[in-house]
Formats: sequence, C-alpha cells, structure tokens
Amino acid sequence: MQDTMTAGITDVDLPRGGDFASEIAALETQFDIIRYMRRITQIFSFKTFLICSIPAIDMDRLSAATVISNMPAELLNKYDSLSMLRFSTGVRRLRETTMPFQVTLDDWEQESGKPASAAEYIAMLRENGIFQANYFPVHDAEGGRGAVILMGPEADLPMTAAMELQMIAIHVYNRLAEIGSVWKNSGTTLSEREIQCLSWTAAGKTSAEIAGILGLSEHTVNHYLNHVTKKLDAVNRTQAVVKAMKKGYIS
Repeated sequence: MQDTMTAGITDVDLPRGGDFASEIAALETQFDIIRYMRRITQIFSFKTFLICSIPAIDMDRLSAATVISNMPAELLNKYDSLSMLRFSTGVRRLRETTMPFQVTLDDWEQESGKPASAAEYIAMLRENGIFQANYFPVHDAEGGRGAVILMGPEADLPMTAAMELQMIAIHVYNRLAEIGSVWKNSGTTLSEREIQCLSWTAAGKTSAEIAGILGLSEHTVNHYLNHVTKKLDAVNRTQAVVKAMKKGYIS
C-alpha cells in the first residue's frame, strides 16, 4: 500500500521539547484539546484520533472508556454494537505494554478468533480511509492508564515523528486529567459536536445560527443540544452550559 503518511511529516515545523508542554499546558478546556488534537492529526496526515482510558477486561463498549475523540460517530457506534472491543488486538496489547505500537487492518484480518461481524466493521474502516491505528500508551499523575490512538492510512511512522507524538500524547493525557478530572468520576463523555454546540450556545447563538456555523441542520443541532443536556443532568440548555463550564468542557 502506498505510503501516504510519511510524505511531508519529516520536515513538519512543530515546536520542540518543552514548547509542547507549555502549549498544551495553556489549553483550558476539553474543547481546546479537541481542537489541538485535530490540528496534530492533520499535521501528521492521520484521519482521526481517540483518547481513552484502558478499558477493563469486562468492559464491552469502547465509548464508555473514551475521553475525547473526533472519530465519526457511526464508526464508534458500530464498533460498540458489534462488541468489537472483545476482539481488539490494539486494546489487548495496551493491557500488556507501555511502548507505542501500530496495528494495521491486514494484521487484524489475519488474526484468528474474530467473529464474522468483524469483516463488516473492517469494511467500514476502509471506506473511511482508516487502514492503520497507531497506539501511544500513557498514564496520568495518579497512575491511571490510557492511550492516545491516531488512525489513518497505512504507513511506517518515522522515528522522529513517533517520538514527537509520544511526547504530545503524554502531555495531552495529563492535561485532560487536570482540567477534566470530573470525567473519571461522573462517567460523562461529550462528543466533539456536543461540545461545539454548547460552546456556540454559551456565545449566545441560536440553534439556527449554530446550524449555519457548523454546516448542520437546525434539527441536528437541537438533537445534539437535547442529548448533551440529558448527559449533564441539566433541566435546560442554560443549565447545561453552566455545568459544562464548571466541568471544563467549554470556556
């Protein structure tokens, strides 16, 4: 398969060493980190990212362990509906190692013991341009283990890029723990779209205006806002915004 990832990233003009730490330390909300990770994902030619805690062995839904992600909702929902977590090569290796590694779709396809439904999910990944996942194991100051997962085209990641990404992963995961410690205890996870809709609501925008800004229908915006209001156990959108600010989801 053509290496579409390596081209252009060996000369990426990114801050080095401590500059990463200072830039990430300045991020104030989960939404800030989502925007930062979207930029990193694009710079290194990946398609999407997911940051999660290491799922417990008896856990069957990846979404329950996910902290933030811009992974298409249909992919994550299908992953959970097919119980793919039980057969995840990447998650199994995350439980066994603290070193970065990568898993390709070819690796996964060749593994034995997968259910027939795995083929359906693998086909969806291919349709979304995801042929490989790069895993960066991390832990926070309290010893909680997690991972930053970057997904995209199949390619050999240069050593310099891998080192940059491992350092970014460590700082991002710890920053998430600092500004959003509530997610560990509450179990509340907000999607990127939910955070975006809340942020624009906090800025005084109507559903119609948010729809125009995000390129969504007004119905879809209302769906996100109603859903996130329930997630935050709020009585209305105004209270949802207040709770989201207190929890560090938005500024």
